[in-house]
Amino acid sequence: MAAHILDGKLLAQTIRTQIAQETTELHSHTGIRPGLAVFLVGNDPASAVYVRNKKKACDAAGLQVHDYKLDAETNQTELLGLIEATNHDPTIHGILVQLPLPPQIDSRMILEAVSPMKDADGFHPYNMGRLLSGDPVFLPCTPKGVMKMIESTGQTIEGKRAVVLGRSNIVGKPVAALLMQANATVTVCHSKTQDLPSVTREADILIAAIGKAQFVTRDMVKNGAIVVDVGINRLDDGRLVGDVDFESVQEQAGWLSPVPGGVGPMTIAMLLSNTLEAAKRTAGR
Repeated sequence: MAAHILDGKLLAQTIRTQIAQETTELHSHTGIRPGLAVFLVGNDPASAVYVRNKKKACDAAGLQVHDYKLDAETNQTELLGLIEATNHDPTIHGILVQLPLPPQIDSRMILEAVSPMKDADGFHPYNMGRLLSGDPVFLPCTPKGVMKMIESTGQTIEGKRAVVLGRSNIVGKPVAALLMQANATVTVCHSKTQDLPSVTREADILIAAIGKAQFVTRDMVKNGAIVVDVGINRLDDGRLVGDVDFESVQEQAGWLSPVPGGVGPMTIAMLLSNTLEAAKRTAGR
């Protein structure tokens, strides 16, 4: 029996509709409209598409977008100065710095310059530390979206065996922490993991986030498992595919997210959610 498809576009739209309602309510009661500052440095085509999609989602939900498009020659001092200004701007509640940045700019220094209370991406070391301590402020957007997708299946996470493929700071480590906090038993796999298929076949919940096209095949998946594909890879023929071989795995998994149309829309929805949360804190709500 084919897997249930985890439709990220539909789930994200439902969440964004709720965010729009809450944004309208917040503005009507407090006069505060959530504001997101978006920094795009240079002309990377993929980054430009991501930023455009994020701006469209913000506009649809009633959030204000403060758009900073900077030349590829922008230096680190200039960018730090702009971020410092947005840190102190009361109309801005969330700050997003689109990665990658040009080579003359230290990405870590820039991300650490963002106020932890305006860290809409959830990447600041303060917020990562709060996440690992079990007392998060802002959750990284993609892991937060992954958890929402798992919850949408109606299956309990507590007591389940979860396997995360990939140990990046952006997805692998934080999603493993969230799964542990939901009382799953979690294994994080990586390039040095031995006999990987034997580990993944034990997973009731399998998260693929390694950046290898169609790496996860049917023989690596437990029958009926929840499989969330975070990867996004472009093949030589131009097609976008995930880290999971969708065609074979959908005959084995119980639930499966597609690429595109899975985690991607959820990541943007969670960015809006984090910005709204920051605005609510400003309003004391």
